[in-house]
Amino acid sequence: MAMDVTWLDSNSWLLEIAGQRILMDPWLVGDLVFGNQAWLFKGEHPQPRQLPEAVDLLLLSQGLEDHAHPPTLKALDKSIPVVGSVSAAKVARELGFEQVTSLSHGDTFVLGETVSIKAVPGSPIGPTTVENGYVLRDLQTGTSLFYEPHGFHAPALKEDAPIDVVITPVLDLALPLLGPIIRGQAGAMELVEWLRPQVVLPTADAAEVKYSGILLSLLKAVGGASSLQAALQAKGYSTQVVSPPVGQPISLDLSANSALAS
Repeated sequence: MAMDVTWLDSNSWLLEIAGQRILMDPWLVGDLVFGNQAWLFKGEHPQPRQLPEAVDLLLLSQGLEDHAHPPTLKALDKSIPVVGSVSAAKVARELGFEQVTSLSHGDTFVLGETVSIKAVPGSPIGPTTVENGYVLRDLQTGTSLFYEPHGFHAPALKEDAPIDVVITPVLDLALPLLGPIIRGQAGAMELVEWLRPQVVLPTADAAEVKYSGILLSLLKAVGGASSLQAALQAKGYSTQVVSPPVGQPISLDLSANSALAS
């Protein structure tokens, strides 16, 4: 069983599973700014990334700019079907996408009769909104993947175990007084204990993108891929932490419990 994944930096991923190409949370062109407040936080690509071709589905976990990035969404073909959280679906509709499906927690969408996508509770955004994580399954082989970009997940996720591949942050990011905004090490360890994945793919890190702004100086970062791998080995887990080079497809040979560059 194989699954191809391409990390496009930050939280952007291209998945190839069961013959379907799924683009997740793409930020590929233009700057990343929240609420037009570039002085607070700004992300920049050294150069725009090429938009992937032949995309079968656009999957959005949140409605915030770093997951439903307006400049990138504007640049994409509006005939691409979109599946997203309620807030992400609203953004996609406002930008003119023709086929938009919003998933509430527990809802499932089937793509091309070959891949099921189940929405599960993800990151809390404000006092009343909980965004989406997703469990994707190849309906023919059973190969599975879980994605949530901030390291937040509910215990009910245990019901979906085991899951072969987990895309989750491995770096903790916290703000003074507010606490963690990304649960990296603890969240990833929790997922390994619950789901017993063969592979963990780190997300929410930066490879080529550059960040600036006042918020950056306040963020405290702890952990990383190597420290998570050491912690997993210390507990006797065989799960591999695989950090793909940005922009290069990786083929995950899940039957052999290994990751090989394609």
